[in-house]
Amino acid sequence: MISQDLMAPIMFGGLILFLLIGYPAAFSLGAVGLFFSFIGIEMGMFQPTFLQALPDRVFGILSNDLLLSIPFFTFMGAILEKCGLAEDMLEGLGQLFGPIRGGLAYAVIIVGAILGAITGTVAASVIAMGLISLPIMLRYGYNPRVATGVIAASGTITQLIPPSLVLIVLADQLGKSVGDMYAGAIGPSIIQIVLFCLFIFFLSIFRPQDVPALPPEARPVIDWKLFKKILWGIVPSIALIFLVLGTILMGLATPTEGGAMGSVGALVLAAMNKRLHKPLVWEAMTSTMRINAMVIFILIGSTVFGLAFRGVDGDLWIEHLLSGLPGGQIGFLIVVNLFVFFLAFFLDYFEIAFIIIPLLAPVAQKLGIDLIWFGVLLGANMQTSFMHPPFGFALFYLRGVAPKSVKSSDIYYGALPWVGLQLILVAIIIFIPETVTYFVDKPVVAIDANAPSVDPLAGVEQNEITVDSSSEIERQLRENK
Repeated sequence: MISQDLMAPIMFGGLILFLLIGYPAAFSLGAVGLFFSFIGIEMGMFQPTFLQALPDRVFGILSNDLLLSIPFFTFMGAILEKCGLAEDMLEGLGQLFGPIRGGLAYAVIIVGAILGAITGTVAASVIAMGLISLPIMLRYGYNPRVATGVIAASGTITQLIPPSLVLIVLADQLGKSVGDMYAGAIGPSIIQIVLFCLFIFFLSIFRPQDVPALPPEARPVIDWKLFKKILWGIVPSIALIFLVLGTILMGLATPTEGGAMGSVGALVLAAMNKRLHKPLVWEAMTSTMRINAMVIFILIGSTVFGLAFRGVDGDLWIEHLLSGLPGGQIGFLIVVNLFVFFLAFFLDYFEIAFIIIPLLAPVAQKLGIDLIWFGVLLGANMQTSFMHPPFGFALFYLRGVAPKSVKSSDIYYGALPWVGLQLILVAIIIFIPETVTYFVDKPVVAIDANAPSVDPLAGVEQNEITVDSSSEIERQLRENK
């Protein structure tokens, strides 16, 4: 017979095993959750009435207004991917920065940031920049590893720059405001762009052959016509960013309303670029449907798993495991981020957010860590899931559009320095929390390097994370155990 203390680690290990074998995450979560629920009921570890919370949880997912913003932002990104906006910005900025070393790379970073702020999806940014910029960079002598690395990394900025889908999911899982999560991500987003630009700057000094300037015959005349082309690409983008993010941050619109306005704005931009056709809209709707269905099924599966995991006292096991770490808050944050970084080699960011975050958030809150800061930190960490081998989706997207002359090994090796830069950003956020808190209205608790480790079960009063009404069933059953 399996003891009560071993049920939670065995259940968690079983889930990891199923995911590593390759079973779909949503079905693995649901199957493992139900299987261990039946075992727990048979062994008398929790009552069958514990599962009465499940229908309430599923209904709560399907009626969650916040999650409705995901299809809107996905649709907006799918439309903008094909409307020609990226081509105008990349071509204009590439010609403007072309005369300086690394100019094309700077243009890719800036355009990646702008696309990230208006699309919210990695695929749209990486594919657009890979199709447009990579052939030009290779033609003018850029090192293939540098060219592919900067394109993939600039595309992943999308995961941190609002209106990132990751931030929406994290806000939902942490029970926090999406507007506060967006505000907290502004500082780290700016720092990441600066880190990327500094890396190109140092390359231009120490390895100028890797990032050459455009030859004189390829440099355009910098005149009003060039600036007009740049403004035509940037000004509508800035207007759309304000329409979506400005209204959310100022409290004039909810994330769902902001996403709806962004979708309309994307259709307008596509029409302005004379790209608004029925096949484009249909393809965008199809992509939106697939992504939204994936998110909902993973969330339902993670709810089944989470409910069963709590039934076998898995939440207490996680709290005991993490609260006893040496180093207090910093020790907890370092271990958690190393764990998330490791999981990102195998799991998608949606899967990490839905499986791991609900287990970590209560411990973080009881250690005095503000959940907005914690969410932005993990969002910055989960960017690496798109970049590091062997399953980085940004690398797969780039491989699909890169010329055959570019080796897959160049794409993988080219991504490694940028993963290092993303980890530097994670370290900056941990040790300088003001990078997140400065843009948030309410002051956030900063970490104390000398803070002792806190036992979450020691009876210290803390504000509980808001959950749905099914938590009352869990509380009553736990008291009866």
